[in-house]
Amino acid sequence: MPDYTQSTAQRTGWQAKLTLDYQLKGIKTCLAHKSQKGPLTVQRPFYPEGDICHSYILHPPGGVVGGDILDIQLNAADNAHCLITTPGATKFYRSKNDRESCQTLRINVEKNAVVEWLPQQNIFFTGARSQLNTEINIQPGGKFIGWEMHCFGRPANRERFDEGTIKSCTQINIDGELRLVEQLNTEGDSLARSSCGLRSKAMQASLIAAPFSEVQKQKLEQLLLNYPHKDLIGLTLVDEILVIRVLGDHIEPILENFISLWSQLRTDWLQRPACPPRIWDT
Repeated sequence: MPDYTQSTAQRTGWQAKLTLDYQLKGIKTCLAHKSQKGPLTVQRPFYPEGDICHSYILHPPGGVVGGDILDIQLNAADNAHCLITTPGATKFYRSKNDRESCQTLRINVEKNAVVEWLPQQNIFFTGARSQLNTEINIQPGGKFIGWEMHCFGRPANRERFDEGTIKSCTQINIDGELRLVEQLNTEGDSLARSSCGLRSKAMQASLIAAPFSEVQKQKLEQLLLNYPHKDLIGLTLVDEILVIRVLGDHIEPILENFISLWSQLRTDWLQRPACPPRIWDT
């Protein structure tokens, strides 16, 4: 993954780092170690399912501005199972003096471990300048389910993302082999205007599950047939990585659809009933 660390002169915002290590102890996954620096933290673990550790990552400042650097690392040891979400949307505000913010996420899924990364959406205010870098490493027998939802501008306020720069890169490695690189780059309103971009939509979201098989994706395809905007959603399976991509103008139908897909994945793929985090209902 590229190193986007800024110089000391540029680092005038929050410098935050959070490392979470999950381990199986007996039949229960525990948050065995937590290291934090700056305004990133995690609430105490929840166990609505008895054995799976549910965690909520918090960013107390409530938003990200130019110069902020956020670094999150999640490690799930052998046979551990954790579900991580956020209590609300992450807001990337207008940057001043062309300073960029940077958010780096690294997820390590060890042998036979499971990580469910299910944050709420990112909202990029017009004028934001941000880089988001995600690296997911999956060892033999490990499984990963995750999504990311990006809202460009604030469509409810009729505010478009017509100024700023967003650079996003997601890399997935399985058994030490790079299998997927997803990139999104936009400057000003170029992505919204482009016929190969957002097709004038404000939101772009992706759901990823890996490693996955051709047989397992059939029920998910049936669920996609119920989505009201079929021309704005698609499913691909390449190199054992399932990716579902969707465009839209509102978060509610996208999130409802993703939760339905995640519930199906839990039932058929993880052999666990869906257990939505309580924070989603608040």
